[in-house]
Amino acid sequence: MNDIKKELVDMLNKAVELEYAARIQYLAHAEKVKGLNSEPIVARLKEIAQDELKHEEIFRNLVCNYLNGEVSMNLEKTYQANDIKQILEVNLKGEKDAIDYYKEIYKKLIDNKQNFNYEFETLEHQIRHVIIDEQEHVVELSNLLGI
Repeated sequence: MNDIKKELVDMLNKAVELEYAARIQYLAHAEKVKGLNSEPIVARLKEIAQDELKHEEIFRNLVCNYLNGEVSMNLEKTYQANDIKQILEVNLKGEKDAIDYYKEIYKKLIDNKQNFNYEFETLEHQIRHVIIDEQEHVVELSNLLGI
């Protein structure tokens, strides 16, 4: 495996770890939301958790099947929150951080397109698709926060 592919595998493995942590965090936070009008927030948090599972699967597939790498089974840090506002704020920050990181992966791929003759379009499409999903999560969480 050439250096750029190894670097991309490492970056995508961190993305797997971020998505895994995000999914666990969303599901744990969903269980903490209580009170009037909590049901739509719980539903949204669980829906986003399912999106994060899909992103994990996408990144694992890219690592294993397109880059012939070994996928990580580690987990990035998760964050506690005590009330609905904190839950939404913590997850909004996580989504923005993920977008920033995935854009780094995307740029690395674009800048090294010549090294991915038979994988580039799939890698580019899938990474861009995850970024778009995460941007949707930013909008949803921002709307719930009223910002």
